[in-house]
Formats: sequence, structure tokens, C-alpha cells
Amino acid sequence: MNKLQQVFSDGKAFIPFITAGDPSLDITERLVIEMAEAGADLIELGIPFSDPIAEGPVIQEADYRALSAGTTTDKIFAMVKRIRISSTVPIAFMTYVNPIFTYGAEKFMKNCQEAGVCAVIVPDLPFEEKEELLPFCSEYGVTLISMIAPTSKDRIRLIAKEAEGFIYCVSSMGVTGVRKEIGNDVEEMIKIVKEVKDIPCAIGFGISTPEQANKVAQFSDGVIVGSAIVRIVAQYGEDCVPHVAEYVRNMKDAIR
Repeated sequence: MNKLQQVFSDGKAFIPFITAGDPSLDITERLVIEMAEAGADLIELGIPFSDPIAEGPVIQEADYRALSAGTTTDKIFAMVKRIRISSTVPIAFMTYVNPIFTYGAEKFMKNCQEAGVCAVIVPDLPFEEKEELLPFCSEYGVTLISMIAPTSKDRIRLIAKEAEGFIYCVSSMGVTGVRKEIGNDVEEMIKIVKEVKDIPCAIGFGISTPEQANKVAQFSDGVIVGSAIVRIVAQYGEDCVPHVAEYVRNMKDAIR
């Protein structure tokens, strides 16, 4: 069983997102280890970027803080290697096409393999252009995660057919952020996916409370939470680790 299959092998998966380097890489390192111990099944690490088009203000500000603190892709790779000394928690990078190409796509995927990063999520890479990265991903054993959204409509079957690892289901239109309501479109999307392929579907964008998590876990295989956690990091800064760990524990309990 590979790292990603392991994520969904034991009930519903809880997948927290944090921005690497916010407020510092030392804190990110501690957060990853503590979130894993608190029950996180896969941790999504955002590589800070100056133009994160899929993100709302909460994560945009986190990117800004991380870049201002001097966070670089190389430093993030070094940090993940340190995490690997004490933790085997599956890690996925969330980033954009530009930082990968600037870094060098092949070098990026090779470093993912060496640091034990099992997947990459690239929101601004359209399905039709995934061949730009897929050969490098395949060569170094890194899974390129497909995303679907309510606007994917007829393309959902197409995307599902070729998807690997799991499918990231975007719950609602627009950018990331905390929302009061999660739309019903996403339940319908997952039904279509499962008709085509037996692949785990995790829902992200907008989930922030244990009640919401519990609700979407009824019809999905996993719950992804970003902005609500990044907000805790912003609120507590250097002292955020226990607060985030407690949040992760509560969310994991809600979807068990």
C-alpha cells in the first residue's frame, strides 16, 4: 500500500492545510508533527507564492508572512527532510505552476521523492495541460492530484477516469475561505466520480466547523481544511501549535 492509499484506509481522512513558513519554518515543522499526532491523515503544505490565485485573503496573508520571513522552496524541502526523521505522516505540497517551473519541474519532483512528499496539488494547472508535469511526477513517484469543481460539469467523468491518489473536490465556487454553507453540488459531483472510478474523494474549500466536517464526511472520503487553521496560526503566531493540534483533534473526532 502506498502512502496515499494509507490516508484513506482507516475511515474518513482529515487533511489539514498550512502555509509553510508561516510564521516560521520551525513552527511549521512542529505543526506538522503535532497535527499528525492529533490525528491528521495527510498534511497539505502550501508553498508560499506571491500570486496565489485560488486563495482568499487568509491564505494570501499567510503567503505574504512566509515570504517576508525568507521562506524558499529549498528551505521547505530541507524542513520536510527533518520532519521525516521523526514522522512518517503523508505530506502533499500545494503550489502553483509558476513556482514549480521556476524551480525546474524535474528537480522539484526529484526533491519531492527524496524528501518523502507523496503528492502535489496544483490548482492553476488545467486538466488539459497536466502533461506539463505528469511525466516528471510519474518518473519520481509523486502523485499529481486532480481537482474538480461545480463548474467541471461534463469534464468530471473525464477527470475522474485519469485521476490518481484521490480527487480534491472543491465544494463551492470562488477562492478558499471559511463559509457558512457547503453547497449540495459536491455530493452530486462525488456520485459522478464514483460511477467512473473507485477513487477516494476529499472535499475542501470552506469547511471550518466540526458540524460541517461531520456533514460532508457522510458522503465523502475525507475533509480538507485550510483557512480555518491558517487563521489560528495568524491569531497565535509562535504560540499556535497547541491550539492547532486541539482543532485537528476536534475535527478528526467529528468525522470518525
